[in-house]
Amino acid sequence: MRQARIVTDTEQKRINAYLNTRRHAVRDQTIFAVSFNAGLRAMEIAALTVGDAYTDEGTVRDVINLTTTKGGYTRRVFVNKRLHTALRRYSACINTNTPHKPLFPSQKGGHFSANTMCQLFLEVYAACGIHGASSHSGRRTMITRLADKGISVHVLAAIAGHRNIATTQRYLTVNDAMIARAVELV
Repeated sequence: MRQARIVTDTEQKRINAYLNTRRHAVRDQTIFAVSFNAGLRAMEIAALTVGDAYTDEGTVRDVINLTTTKGGYTRRVFVNKRLHTALRRYSACINTNTPHKPLFPSQKGGHFSANTMCQLFLEVYAACGIHGASSHSGRRTMITRLADKGISVHVLAAIAGHRNIATTQRYLTVNDAMIARAVELV
């Protein structure tokens, strides 16, 4: 099975510029922010509700408690500063007093399905000329970047919601720059 491609910083800027031109620009930018900053799978993003991301007072939560995950396990997802900013911006576009409504409503107003969420990612990547990227690219990019910064595979597995670190290790791409930085730590 071919892995989703890791997206570069330059490509992420190109994605954001393209998303600015779309009808649901802020919604789509927030979807991509969730992918790249929380490492959620498409099915997890599609299943999010307003109450998962916002408190009853309408403020952004520091932790999202996922109940719809691969394998059916619950997991806690910590919201970093970039994602917090994106969610705060997005709150102006939705009614945060509707906790059971979809966080990212589809064209018809309901939840995206996992498949339609995957299609959204593929459509955006294709429009940006980023070949080999998929709905898993944000997740894989996040995990690889954290590994590159020296985060332990055990912590990465917890972030990704993996029960086995071997699964997490398959996400990682080692390159010459990483090896060169590592040997300088001796």
